[in-house]
Amino acid sequence: MFKKLVPIHEAAEALGVSAQTLRRWEREGRLLPDERTAGGRRRYDLARLKPEMFRAQVDAARKTVAYARVSSHDQKDDLERQKQVLEIYCARQGWTFEVIADLGTGMNYHKKGLKRLLDAIIGGEVGRLVITHKDGLLRFGAELVFAICEAKGVEVVILNQGEDATFEEDLAKDVLEIITVFSARLYGSRSRKNQKLIDAVRGVVEGTAP
Repeated sequence: MFKKLVPIHEAAEALGVSAQTLRRWEREGRLLPDERTAGGRRRYDLARLKPEMFRAQVDAARKTVAYARVSSHDQKDDLERQKQVLEIYCARQGWTFEVIADLGTGMNYHKKGLKRLLDAIIGGEVGRLVITHKDGLLRFGAELVFAICEAKGVEVVILNQGEDATFEEDLAKDVLEIITVFSARLYGSRSRKNQKLIDAVRGVVEGTAP
């Protein structure tokens, strides 16, 4: 957390009061110094007393990251479209940004891009996260990532809020994601059995099965 420790006279000037007032507030328990020097001199944290003075400075030191993801190699074109949408949006806001992209299922927590993103968020390097839609992060566990962002003071921007999906639609998507992962492990991601099973399940989910 950013700190700016200053002596009592500088703190009093920033707050528009006298040093005597700060001493009185301390006696009354209204405003205590953040630290004292070895010689007993008061030190106040201006970043706590006047956070608006330092918010822009802190935010400027942290980057904006746009994250894009698709589940399979067949969706590479969609991944490029996501990246373009994110780049255009961030550029229009005037943000300096970095794009991180992953190609892998939303149930895989070990993707290189996702790991790099989480490391940067936890390390305090990220001030803003931009994604095209909520499930772009993870199929399961996105709320946990959002909670980490909140704890680290990271603004989350979701471009496509859309209409809330029904419970049945969410469940159908989750079932398809699960079967895609486990059939790939069972038969191999490029096998005909795997693709046949996925196509059959997708047909049922989308209502196009014969």
